[in-house]
Amino acid sequence: MMRFDGKTALVTGGGSGIGQCISVQLAREGAYIVVVDLNETAAKLTLNEISANGGKGEILVCDISNNSDVTETVSDILKNRAIDILINNAGIAHIGNIENTTEADLDRVYSVNVKGIYNMLSVIIPTMKIRRHGVIINMASVASSVGIADRFAYSMSKGAVLTMTYSVAKDYIDYGIRCNSVAPARVHTPFVDNFLAKNYPDNSAEMFDKLSQSQPIGRMGKATEVASAVAYLCSDDAAFITGINFPIDGGFVTLNN
Repeated sequence: MMRFDGKTALVTGGGSGIGQCISVQLAREGAYIVVVDLNETAAKLTLNEISANGGKGEILVCDISNNSDVTETVSDILKNRAIDILINNAGIAHIGNIENTTEADLDRVYSVNVKGIYNMLSVIIPTMKIRRHGVIINMASVASSVGIADRFAYSMSKGAVLTMTYSVAKDYIDYGIRCNSVAPARVHTPFVDNFLAKNYPDNSAEMFDKLSQSQPIGRMGKATEVASAVAYLCSDDAAFITGINFPIDGGFVTLNN
């Protein structure tokens, strides 16, 4: 299917994991991809994979937490092409409750997971508004809706992602802009493998199984499964869908009781 032929999608955090899979999926369906990442090497690897599959795109090295950096670099892109699809995927994690979350920890998570989305929205929504067309997908989490132990800062940020989604969907529905979020549970990415290797070097396989079983479906999600859901929500097949939080969680939120 070429559901995105002639359209441009900007994907933050597109250099690895879920963001990379989303970039490749949308490119496979015809979109021109702007891969945004702070890690230039990672962004180039994603672009290489896109090119190897016959797709087209470019990379944008940008610190999404820095408003002036986002304004300057994204404005340069907008001089040459309109952004039809914005995927606010970039984010960072933090483990800890209120007692072991420092002010610096909270500020760091906020600056990327919340302010980073604000920065992208503030630059791109006005251009979508003028064109009366656009699709925005924000990366929320199961932590947006239910309590997760030792995720104080992370849950704070993902709760904000969810409510920003609702607000944007409401404010811009009359301008032809659709805004939704997706809410994955645990997804098997290199981040998970690195986390286990660092924190559980002696029993990483055991911990992997434990984390997998926390989803009622009995396994972690796949990044490609998230990418497929995102592609659907970005497409005209989902033209009647806006202001929702789409769970991709193996039953985590509704069946874990």
